[in-house]
Amino acid sequence: MSQHFQHDVLVIGSGAAGLTLALTLPSHLRIAVLSKGDLANGSTYWAQGGVAAVLDDTDTVESHVEDTLVAGGGLCKEEAVRFTVEHSREAIQWLIEQGVPFTRDEKHGGEDSGFEFHLTREGGHSHRRIIHAADATGAAIFNTLLAQARQRSNIELLEQHVAVDLITERKLGLPGQRCLGAYVLNRGTGQVDTYAARFTALASGGAAKVYLYTSNPDGACGDGIAMAWRAGCRVGNLEFNQFHPTCLYHPQAKSFLVTEALRGEGALLKLPNGERFMPRFDPRAELAPRDIVARAIDHEMKRLGIDCVYLDISHKPADFITAHFPTVYERCLDFGIDITRQPIPVVPAAHYTCGGVLVDQHGRTDVPGLYAIGETSFTGLHGANRMASNSLLECFVYARSAAADIVGQLEQVAIPTHLPSWDASQVTDSDEDVIIAHNWDELRRFMWDYVGIVRTNKRLQRAQHRVRLLLSEIDEFYSNYKVSRDLIELRNLALVAELMIRSAMLRHESRGLHYTLDYPEQLPEARDTILEPPTYAG
Repeated sequence: MSQHFQHDVLVIGSGAAGLTLALTLPSHLRIAVLSKGDLANGSTYWAQGGVAAVLDDTDTVESHVEDTLVAGGGLCKEEAVRFTVEHSREAIQWLIEQGVPFTRDEKHGGEDSGFEFHLTREGGHSHRRIIHAADATGAAIFNTLLAQARQRSNIELLEQHVAVDLITERKLGLPGQRCLGAYVLNRGTGQVDTYAARFTALASGGAAKVYLYTSNPDGACGDGIAMAWRAGCRVGNLEFNQFHPTCLYHPQAKSFLVTEALRGEGALLKLPNGERFMPRFDPRAELAPRDIVARAIDHEMKRLGIDCVYLDISHKPADFITAHFPTVYERCLDFGIDITRQPIPVVPAAHYTCGGVLVDQHGRTDVPGLYAIGETSFTGLHGANRMASNSLLECFVYARSAAADIVGQLEQVAIPTHLPSWDASQVTDSDEDVIIAHNWDELRRFMWDYVGIVRTNKRLQRAQHRVRLLLSEIDEFYSNYKVSRDLIELRNLALVAELMIRSAMLRHESRGLHYTLDYPEQLPEARDTILEPPTYAG
């Protein structure tokens, strides 16, 4: 039998944004944090580079703001950029207080001599401002925050719980639009339970799984974006999908990202003959923003008909490489590549969803009681291209802002009661899951071929035709069979793919991560692409 649960705050997603929100909220609140797989399955755990913040005396807020605006191709909202950067130092201080083991800068001596943290530099940044934990920053942050959450008796961490859909007053036929919680599939029992909450936060990550090749874990299916859209939220700038330039190219190396910090420390991109090519594309060469580097690699691969290019840091001392990049070193060694002596074969792969659910400075969406934070959201920080290591910073700053906003409303909102149970009376067990598997594969292949690094009108039209057929098939399947994680994810990802395609078709220019051969020039005026769902009432 399905069950009913009540919480003050329901957090859908267990990564940096979700855990930060849960830990920042008062300890007297009952908080549920959902993870649709294991807790560590999100993108946070796998983040290597670090967190961008103004920490060094030679750096300034103005410099970080300017670098972000330049990388964003004229589409960043300056107020969002300034808000994020101005709160960067306090966010890092909070992480340090939680116990995150950031790498120290040993040249300043021992702990008693007042040494500082080591800061590295990445593409688009004019200063060293990336604080990190070697090359496994995400794991260090996640493990620290998870340990803190486990010590809090008011935080319930629920693995293998998949959010199916949000519950809103409008969906229940009630006056108003408020979010009341969510229906959640418990993969252990197979039942869909009802979670009532005073406030609900979507912290479920991006949608890079829509592409055949991605640096993201399997769960990056745009779940929060799709659920928010169905609940009546606007979405913005979903045509801007960042492709990380350097993922390890090896048949067994699924989704392994080679951190941008290698290029920050002097690694060079080369063709199979050893020739550098980035200086031909941008004066910043290997330190150009990711969209430029990814397009350059894509261009060279297509021009020469090669499967990959090479990232070479072997000219640096071996001790330096193994000390700064132990994760990359060990992982590559597993595949027979010694990066102290050999270049690393790399290809671009879908990495980050720059658009998402429209939110304000507190993470509030169009639906009262519903927040979106982290990669699920569209704050305006990233514009047409996300600058390296700004994404984790956004998670912490906006999660903390959302927590403060929730606290300010506690006395006004009660936990919803008498929510209806999930109705599974008209569905049966599926005996044709091959349809789900086939549609998964078809979706990811045509998105890679038609809505990838370089686009054309004809490719987008073909993608739109195919995604609409898929959505029709998926809706029919969803109506007749019991839900599963694969079906829920496929339904969400196909919807987000359709929104991405629509957004791309509306942008008649090339800007940032959206490059189209039909409109290669950039328009003089920068405008966001905002889509309104049919139910949006303004």
